[in-house]
Amino acid sequence: MLKNILIVLDLIVTTVLIVVVLAQESKTAGLSQGISGGSTDTFFGSNKSATSEAIMRRWTAFCAIAFVILSFTLSFILS
Repeated sequence: MLKNILIVLDLIVTTVLIVVVLAQESKTAGLSQGISGGSTDTFFGSNKSATSEAIMRRWTAFCAIAFVILSFTLSFILS
């Protein structure tokens, strides 16, 4: 019973971790930023995204830690 609950919880945490990582904005703008040069962000535009980026980083860290703990727990229970 506990094993099944942990497996389902691990699958949920894994799915949330994947979604959170894919939802984050990239740190680099890629080739187009290098060619055009300079930043097009305004003060207000960059500060507005800073809070959402911080929230996404916290969710990523929380999900990653939960995933590691659940994986180790499952490995000990299943062995």
